[in-house]
Amino acid sequence: MQPSRFGFGVSSLAISVQLALFGSVAVSANVIAQEERANEQSVERISVYGRHNQLILDSGTATKSNMALMQTPAAVVVVDKALLLDQAALTLQDAVRNVSGLSQAGNNYGVGDNLILRGLGVSYTYDGMYGGADLGNSFNPTRTLSNVESIEVLKGPATGLYGIGAAGGVINLVEKKPLDIEQYEIKATAGAWNTYGVMIDASNVLSEEWAYRFVANHDSTDGFRSLGSERNEVYASLSFEPNDNHRLLLSAAYIDDEVQIDSVGDPVRILNWDSIAGNPGVVTADMLPNDTNADGDDKLGIELTQAQRTELANSISASDGLHPFDLGSGNLISPLSKPNQGEEKRVKLRHDWYFDNSSSFTQQLLYREYDSNFIRQTGAYNYVYWERNGEINADPRAPLLLDDTVYPYSARRQEYRKQIASEKTWQYFADLKLSWSVGSVVGEHLISANYESRDMAYKSWSIYDADGAGEGKNALPYILDIRNPNWPTGAFEDYSPTLRSNYDKKLTAYGISAQEVLYITDELTVRLGAAHTKVEQKYQHKGTDRTPGISDEIDTSDSGFTFNAGANYQFTEQFAAFINVAKGRTAYSVLGSLIDTSTPRYENEENRPDSESESIDLGVRFTALDEDLIGSVVWFDTRRTNLRYNNEQFNDNPDDAEYNIDVPQYFYDDENKSDGVEVDINLAINDVLSMNANATWQDAVEIRSNKASGQRKGIPEKLGSIWLNYDLALAQLNAPLKVSLGASYIGERTINAANFGLPTSTIGSYTRWDAAVAYHTETYSLRLNLENLTDEKYYAKALFLGGLPGNERNVKLTASYTF
Repeated sequence: MQPSRFGFGVSSLAISVQLALFGSVAVSANVIAQEERANEQSVERISVYGRHNQLILDSGTATKSNMALMQTPAAVVVVDKALLLDQAALTLQDAVRNVSGLSQAGNNYGVGDNLILRGLGVSYTYDGMYGGADLGNSFNPTRTLSNVESIEVLKGPATGLYGIGAAGGVINLVEKKPLDIEQYEIKATAGAWNTYGVMIDASNVLSEEWAYRFVANHDSTDGFRSLGSERNEVYASLSFEPNDNHRLLLSAAYIDDEVQIDSVGDPVRILNWDSIAGNPGVVTADMLPNDTNADGDDKLGIELTQAQRTELANSISASDGLHPFDLGSGNLISPLSKPNQGEEKRVKLRHDWYFDNSSSFTQQLLYREYDSNFIRQTGAYNYVYWERNGEINADPRAPLLLDDTVYPYSARRQEYRKQIASEKTWQYFADLKLSWSVGSVVGEHLISANYESRDMAYKSWSIYDADGAGEGKNALPYILDIRNPNWPTGAFEDYSPTLRSNYDKKLTAYGISAQEVLYITDELTVRLGAAHTKVEQKYQHKGTDRTPGISDEIDTSDSGFTFNAGANYQFTEQFAAFINVAKGRTAYSVLGSLIDTSTPRYENEENRPDSESESIDLGVRFTALDEDLIGSVVWFDTRRTNLRYNNEQFNDNPDDAEYNIDVPQYFYDDENKSDGVEVDINLAINDVLSMNANATWQDAVEIRSNKASGQRKGIPEKLGSIWLNYDLALAQLNAPLKVSLGASYIGERTINAANFGLPTSTIGSYTRWDAAVAYHTETYSLRLNLENLTDEKYYAKALFLGGLPGNERNVKLTASYTF
């Protein structure tokens, strides 16, 4: 049996996809092939779990093999187009809720798709090829779903299958392909905050061998809290099928967008309760004493009068220092800030060569460019009261006192950064698949080779208020009240920018891997793989204000082996268990600087080696109710090892009061570790009612100097989602009315920063309810989505010393016409 027309790599053996989780679709398409195994022609058997589910045919992210779902020893999740449409998901950010273990990263950038899986970083791909911004890359696109059919998530390291990548796993966006029928769609969207969009999707067969698809999209929104965006996208793909043995696909993408950045959100007021003689609650002036010279160092913090201390005490609430300060509908996005202006160009060529029913060869070549340009506010700290290193309220980490007036809600140590960055990437993959049999044992060989080259250029400038600008420079004005900011006037360039970073970085990676899948019996399946990867990095410092000289190019390389080993035993048609162990290896950071170890300053240092990762999964899968129910329970232990971290006490700026080079600059051999349980359920209760749900319990910690921290910053211990669909039949309508209700729960997240006097600050847990009503016919559809029904006040993301407020209650209307 030959692959289906325009299938691009769908195998004749079996295709299995797990569409689990809150809103994923669970499907298994098992084609029992091989004449040697069955002594008969290949027979395709497709079972759809849940009458509401749609079959996704090309889903090979998990293992690049032909194992059916109940045979696969790996944790895989697929979110299909139908669910994304039901939820009106426009970006990858909107789809996070559908994948167990996937959540927002806690960071101070607020740029693009910074996501974490099982508490660790992820890699992004389009149809298995590099999709930008992972491994510490801080210029980061926000990926839309305009040209996406489904989202596949492979959990855990996958170095051998997909080149260099993050420890948490791979998020693969399956793009739209040319159809073998003529079809056109026009879609329009309108919603709150002046949101609107229009999309055109056209596909047709040009001849017996050729077909095309063209997608154009524009959307714009003012956004909640003025987090606006505007995006223009064009996607084009052309397929060529000269015969049954060859498939070629040429695809291209151009994306131009502007996305406003909020790196601060609602900030935590810096009030250190350990410095106050009392527990969180009512604070009086006498509980805020001034500094004394009891330590005899003749250094004092700012000295407040009794009236000023009273004013400061009256501004304090019990939540200060512990939770973000609610700015209401306001924000700290200055007019000096500029949206991330991103431009992406992507061209990809894929060739599938099918030698026969049991062997194939696939090649993919990708070229990608991405340019980023923005100005963001990175620092604006409201210092209230803090005894640090024996000094109370020592400048500049102290309440603002100007002309004998104290400003309790001021923001100090402001910094704005202007960043210009670009990335050019070449990537090549080759996969040779061969099926074989010996007696009753059937197997699949997979031999893969990959090459990747990323060239990056990065420049960053900063401006400061008087706490950091230095003498003789035009400093930013202090923010006197974060509740009603007095913003600076003019432009970024008016405030004496300092060039802080200026370098080129090149990363080249090579890899070769082999994988063997063994169908030992009808019940037992084994998957074994090994890979060798080499990563070379070149770093060129091109001169900054602090280090004006252009340095010699610094080179480093690292290489090593990785592996995976998994087994799956299917006890019955309805129940299976699996185990999978994997080790990954990848670059520590694609933007990280290298050091010249030949210089005296770094003669005792070493360039950090590649980061490694380890993962183990133990899971069970089950089906019931004539396969209308599918579920899984997976226990995981995943870690990113071999890490190097900066010593926060090291400071080599001689102009800084905290100058200190007598301590080590780096710590080595640390790790980030996560373990927990994921539960996924997909159930068609009857012909009209269906449910998708997921839940995660995880413990994500940092291990530094052999000591484990508490929960890692920004990562919830508990999260889960549910989505219910009900088809309501009305006599007045030709088709049922689909009514949907969903809920998402995210547990408490830490935003601790002990070096800022906030050792126990958090953002609270929340539950957000959403609903949708949709009416579909063969030619048109109308959908009304209601987000945050109860108008819950919540924080969608943990920022640096703050939380990013989630959307208030809003509505979105989508209409489409297909012909």
